[in-house]
Amino acid sequence: MTREGQPPLTPDGHHVIIDGRRWRATDPLIPEDVAARLRSHLMAARRAVGAARRAHDEQAEGAARSRVHTAKVALGERGVPWWEQEEAERRARWTEGLAALDDG
Repeated sequence: MTREGQPPLTPDGHHVIIDGRRWRATDPLIPEDVAARLRSHLMAARRAVGAARRAHDEQAEGAARSRVHTAKVALGERGVPWWEQEEAERRARWTEGLAALDDG
């Protein structure tokens, strides 16, 4: 299954295939505006990891990696698989993750 501009999904929709590897797909229940904000936080945190590594700042790198993890969990790409959670749990996961990233 291919979606315009997106990597193909596995038949169950749980993973995307990129360069022959399976990666957990973003939770499709997340509203697009929320998912876009989470992806923005994720990319900013990834840039911060790179900057901290270049600066040899282990404390900043740890903080940035923590933000990457928070964003990935909120997107459903880490932690309890989104397809094993009830809708309310899924909504709480991304709402709490976004709140933590917005505050941080």
